[in-house]
Order: sequence, then structure tokens, then C-alpha cells
Amino acid sequence: MNYILFDGPSRNKLLPFTYTRPVADIRIGILTVREKWETYLGYTTSTVTEDYLTDKYPMVEVEHNIMINASFLPNREIIELIKSLSENQAIFKDDDVIAFYTKEDQEAVNFDDYEAIEFEREILSIEHTWDIFSKNGDAIQDDFELLTNDRKSQAIPKSVNVINPENIFIEEGATLEFVTLNASSGPIYIGENAEIMEGSIIRGPFALCEHATVKLGAKIYGPTTVGPHSKVGGEVNNSVLFGYSNKGHDGFLGNSVLGEWCNLGADTNNSNLKNNYAEVRLWDYETEGFAKTGLQFCGLMMGDHSKCGINTMFNTGTVVGVSANIFGSGFPRNFVPSFSWGGNSGFTTYLTKKAFEVAKVVMSRRNIEFTKQDAAILEHVFEITKEYRPS
Repeated sequence: MNYILFDGPSRNKLLPFTYTRPVADIRIGILTVREKWETYLGYTTSTVTEDYLTDKYPMVEVEHNIMINASFLPNREIIELIKSLSENQAIFKDDDVIAFYTKEDQEAVNFDDYEAIEFEREILSIEHTWDIFSKNGDAIQDDFELLTNDRKSQAIPKSVNVINPENIFIEEGATLEFVTLNASSGPIYIGENAEIMEGSIIRGPFALCEHATVKLGAKIYGPTTVGPHSKVGGEVNNSVLFGYSNKGHDGFLGNSVLGEWCNLGADTNNSNLKNNYAEVRLWDYETEGFAKTGLQFCGLMMGDHSKCGINTMFNTGTVVGVSANIFGSGFPRNFVPSFSWGGNSGFTTYLTKKAFEVAKVVMSRRNIEFTKQDAAILEHVFEITKEYRPS
């Protein structure tokens, strides 16, 4: 069977992260949404997403296909139901479609003509940016069970101070000595060739993905995910780094999400709680206003390729778009548009020529090419976000 992940109605609520990727390639838990579905299904997937992303994330359609809403995270029950789907059947959770069967020659999908199958069990979904960190603990637990089932962890080194070792899994090539791991509140997963440096203290749920690094003496509270090839130091609480991003120095990051290729300068701090303890509102690209999150704790949402200088301070509930460069004293505004250059004293436009020069250098340090596809995507994001930048 051919499985296709589609963005679904939550796509705009997941900006700025979906400016540069399909919903399926958001990381929550240990794996991306796509990696979860492919692991459960035993098949590779393709994507239905925005037109400007299709060169990098194409759709592969055959005679018979099952379309899956990528905002839902798989579990064993939904996988069984999806694998049993036949023509003109669709699976719903309340009013939202999870998956449906379609044929290549089918001109349109009208769910009135489908047999509706209601999925009555619990299933995780990401509908807003803040779901990525607020639901990360459940996602880590699910991924931990999926990835470690019937497998044996590498031995925990004798120098490690450990609590609840049966809830810790270490992949091959990972290195850690003289650290404290407390898995009593949730699992701790340490990926291939990852490193935890001496003196670090980590409380689960926690995921350190392949080739990622925890710097000397870091203090990390779960649920936190450090994506592939990322580096973290200082104090981190309930945050998600997608991959290739760095918070390598002292400073606090809490209840936050960083996309790929982000960098936080030394002693950068974000607030995750308002002084009056009020509910946090967060910039919503769909309504172009500040939306209620229902959360008392909510920190920084930073899109791909954005960076900030040393001693940057982010207010509670700050959204930074794609390829922004922030520096200077004081708090920048709590919505920083994509391709902005500046800080508290004001912003100018960060031109793509300069942004691309930086991206090429940053990515080449990890032996990854900044491709024409990457440039085209960012050029498009630059154009569609012009309205948010000062003229």
C-alpha cells in the first residue's frame, strides 16, 4: 500500500515551523511525525504540502493510496485500523479526518460518499505550535516504547549516577561519564553517537537524538528533546530542538521550540511565565493576532535559521519567524517577523543574499549543502512574509 501524509487544517497554526517543512517533518518526542508513521507502518511515505515545498517534499501517488493527516501521531490501534481500510472508507476523530482511502483516478474526495469510521480511543495530535512542547512528554514515552521494544540498551557506565536505570536506553556509540540521569519521572533516551559531558544533570522524560551533545554541567528538566546534531548547555526545561540547532552556553530556555539551524548566543534567556501569572498569548499567523494558549508557561517559538546574539532576552510567549537575526540590549517585541535584522531598538529587513551566505557557511560546517531547493523555499518565505516587516 502507498501511504501519503498530508498537512491538514492545522498547517497554518504550526507556522513558523511549517514555512520550511511539511507538518510531517515536525519533531515531537524522539522522532519526527513522518519517522513515527514510517516505523509503525513499515513503509516509506510521501507528502501533500504547499506548492512551494513540493520540489523538496514531493508526493508519490500510485493506483491505490491511503492519505494520512500528519497532525495526528500514530499508535498501534490507529495503525491496525488504517491497514484495514478499503475503498470509500475514512477514519475520523470527532470532526477531523485521520485517514482515508483514495485512488489515483479519483477526481475529488467527498466524505459524504465515504463510510465514516470513528476512532474512539485517545490519540495525540499537534494543532498549535505550543502542542510541540506541551505534549512532548507523552510523545517521548510513546517513541521510547516503540524504539526500544525487544532491544537491549548499551551498558550504563559505572561513573553515571542513575535513578531508575530500567527506564534508560543508550544507543551504540553514545558517550557519557560522571553525569546524573534521573528517569523516575519519565524515560531517558540517548541516541547513536550522542554525548553527555561531565557534570550534567538530566531528569526525564528526555531524548538526546543521534550525534547531539549536552555540554558540561548542563541542567535539563523534562520533557525535553534535543534533536540530531544539536547542542545544549545551561538550563533547559520542557523544550524541543528540531535538529542542527545550538543553545550551547549558559542561560535559560523553557517551554520553547527551536526549529533547525538556530543558534542562541551565550547567556540568552527566555521568560516562560508572566509576572502576573496570567495566561500566555502567542502570535497566530492564521488570525494575525495573539491567540490564547490556555497555558501559564510558554516561552519562545523560533523558526529555522534564526539566531540571536549574546545576552538576548526574550519575553514570555515570543514568536520569531524564519531567518531572523536578533541582537542588542532590552527585550525585542514578542513577534519578530521572518527575515528581520535588529532588536529592541528596531528592525530592518535581513536580505536573502546575506541570509543565504550565512546559511551556506553554517550548513557546510556540518557537511550539508545549502541547495537550490533550500534557497527557493526561503525566497518564497521571504516574499510571503513581507507584510509583517516594516516597509
